[in-house]
Amino acid sequence: VLSLCCEACKKVVFHVPSELEADTLVGRVDLKECLQSAEFISSSDGNFKVLEDGSVYTTSALSLSAEKKTFTILLKDIQEQVQKKIHVDLVEEQKKTPNTRRARDTVLKRTKRRWGPIPSVMIENSLGPFPLQIQQVQSDTAQNYTIYYSASGPGIDQDPKGLFYIERETGNIFATRAVDREQYPSFQIICFATTPDGYSPEVPLVHTIRIEDDNDNAPYFTQDLFEFCVPENSRPGVVVGKVIAEDRDEPYTLHTTLKYRIVSQTPPITPAFSLHGDTGVISVLLPQLDRELVPSYTLLVEVRDMAGQPFGLCTTGTVLIKIEDTNDNAPSFKQLQYETRVEENRVSVEILRVSVVDLDEPGSPGSGAVYEIIRGNDDQAFEITTDKNTNEGILCVVKGLDYETAKQRILVIGVNNEAPYLLAPHSQQLSQSTCSVTVHVLDVDEGPVFKPCLLRLDVKECEDIGTAIGRYVAEDPETGNSEGIRYRIPPGQCNWINIDDKSGEVRTVRVLDRDIGEMRRGQCNVTVLAIDRNGKTGTGTIQVCIVPGNKNFPRITQTDYIMCRDRKPICLTAQDGDEAPYSAPFVYRITDRRLASMWKLTPHDDNSWYLSPKSDTPYGIYEIPVSVIDNGGKIGENTVRVNLCDCVTPSECDGTTRQLSGGNVTLGLWAILAMILGSLLLLLILITICGCCGAGVMHRQVTDDCANHNLIISNTEAPGEEVMDHNIIPLQNTCDQGGYGVKTGEQQTFEMVKGRGHTLESVKGGGHQTLGSVKEGGGQTMMDTCRYSYSEWHNFTHPRLGEKVHLCRQDEEQKHSEDYLLSYNYEGKGSLAGSVGCCSDQHEEEALDFLDQLEPKFRTLAETCIKR
Repeated sequence: VLSLCCEACKKVVFHVPSELEADTLVGRVDLKECLQSAEFISSSDGNFKVLEDGSVYTTSALSLSAEKKTFTILLKDIQEQVQKKIHVDLVEEQKKTPNTRRARDTVLKRTKRRWGPIPSVMIENSLGPFPLQIQQVQSDTAQNYTIYYSASGPGIDQDPKGLFYIERETGNIFATRAVDREQYPSFQIICFATTPDGYSPEVPLVHTIRIEDDNDNAPYFTQDLFEFCVPENSRPGVVVGKVIAEDRDEPYTLHTTLKYRIVSQTPPITPAFSLHGDTGVISVLLPQLDRELVPSYTLLVEVRDMAGQPFGLCTTGTVLIKIEDTNDNAPSFKQLQYETRVEENRVSVEILRVSVVDLDEPGSPGSGAVYEIIRGNDDQAFEITTDKNTNEGILCVVKGLDYETAKQRILVIGVNNEAPYLLAPHSQQLSQSTCSVTVHVLDVDEGPVFKPCLLRLDVKECEDIGTAIGRYVAEDPETGNSEGIRYRIPPGQCNWINIDDKSGEVRTVRVLDRDIGEMRRGQCNVTVLAIDRNGKTGTGTIQVCIVPGNKNFPRITQTDYIMCRDRKPICLTAQDGDEAPYSAPFVYRITDRRLASMWKLTPHDDNSWYLSPKSDTPYGIYEIPVSVIDNGGKIGENTVRVNLCDCVTPSECDGTTRQLSGGNVTLGLWAILAMILGSLLLLLILITICGCCGAGVMHRQVTDDCANHNLIISNTEAPGEEVMDHNIIPLQNTCDQGGYGVKTGEQQTFEMVKGRGHTLESVKGGGHQTLGSVKEGGGQTMMDTCRYSYSEWHNFTHPRLGEKVHLCRQDEEQKHSEDYLLSYNYEGKGSLAGSVGCCSDQHEEEALDFLDQLEPKFRTLAETCIKR
């Protein structure tokens, strides 16, 4: 760096690199040549700052955008009113082009050795002699030039007046006095080497002077008094607290390595605490700390540096440890027996105070007493509370006592603490302290007393005026009887009842109806007075409750309906103005037998039933009488009008039954498919029937409907035995006579004669469909349309009757019907005739006189089988 001082300090030129970092030394200007006493030094460019020694530094990183940069240093002497300016030009250094070496040459770079002595060390609080030489800085160019040395930094001065100074000619650095390391742990001095004309052949040197620590500071505690608390009966090892000490000497040295110890304990008994030497943590040492014996401990503790060695510096401190109270002492009564007196019928009066002794800390939950009555207070006539100020128990009477019932009451009172007990290890369990209190009841002349004091009387709704609903009497507690006591009801109460002044009988004075005015509440409390001969009164209360009655008929809320072709059930809902149990559940019945066979009712819930037509009910308007029975048995008659209409929606019906019109009807695709499938299925059934009837061993030509929709007369349950009796007259072989006959011979058969009123014709009247038979015997074919054997008839009808019975047991939805065929366990009283088989004569000598005693149910069968 070339430093030039022009005449009159007008211009200084510095050659610097093109890129400068922050806090980079640019150069040094000799300010004293321009102004000896410059009190104010400033720079016109904020990117540079000027120190008092003339050093110019950059304040931020910058680059020289042009080849030259200029700024001005302003010097002012305020007292002399003198101002000087120094113009500083920064010129970019010219980069030298390195010579190209051949590849075989080794690249070497020679640099000049910098002057840089090792950091200096000065002992703290050194005893001198002063000035004390610390270090010497020497420039390598001193042999070629005359060098002057200077320095800047904290404590540096150019003469021995400062803390340090440097000799101008030799470069020796001296200390003028002792240094405190805690105040100045180290110094950094900037050394300059310049020629007399201001040229600096060396880069400024930063030299460090480190102050070596001396153990001149004793450790000290951060607090004058440490206070800790620990519960009594704490186990050994429980941490109480931690003491902290500090040392201002150099950290992480032996001078600041501290050790703690307990010097003494007050009171001077068995040591109760321990102190960790390295951490300062205080822990419990004594297994039993009893607050009642020693409420607090005072410890004198010491801290010493040099790891606790005897030659280390030390300081003492005080630790106060308070023992916190725990509930380890049970309260006990001062007295075990108490006596007191109280007049009968007195209420909310204090009769006694009891006190206890507790060794725990007063005012703490461990000493707060909680009293309770253990025995003798079954009727809850007494109550005991705690006076928070005195910790006494206050015994009061909260329910009047009766001298005639008990002249003396004995109470047992126990006491505990608010907080639970916390006992020391291996200590015995605490027992509860108790005392007994004898309460003497004093007799007092008192008025009549109602028993009970509150009487509930239930009155049925709408009872007649003057109905007796009960009796309410009082008695003299002294005599125990009701003689001479008068009764009355004070005015200003609900006027529902009155009471006889002598007998106490209670009667109604109004018809009580829950639907009228104030009676809607359903109850009323009436105060009754009882007055004895001495004029003393007693009061009681009658609670009159109106019991809901069954006074309203259930009625159906909506009675007009329209039912379309889907025949969706109608939901009938009834209402009853009565309350339970005289309202729901309701039972619905159709009272007209003809309509009951066409319509049916099924329950839905307690209030509603479904009304639906049966499958064969034709369209039309029906007025169906429906009776609704409530839970109390009251019947409400209702008429439900149903328009069973051939419609899709109810809006299509205008109050009349709508039939299918004779106009054009358009069938949908699904309807046409259903008709085709139905026709094919019917054709398949006919082909199957014809095939089955045309085949068989007997080759009988019968129709499939012989057993379908026919009236079949049968007088027997099984083939009977051959009967030879004069009471049974064989039938003639004719087709015009009705009835059955029994034919005797080698082959036993049953004849069915198609006669008047009993035929095998179809019930629907669609022609006579009869059962024909072709008997083959000996190659001769004989047609007989009137007579059939039993086996032939059984083989033909049994499978068909089973199918018809199965179909009849199903409802419209092909579900099993539960109400068509039912099995019963009891069929009535048995008959002397036994089974039907008894009609056959197994023994020729056996008579048939028993037939004269047949019951009515069997006479028809007998008349069919025999002729008298």
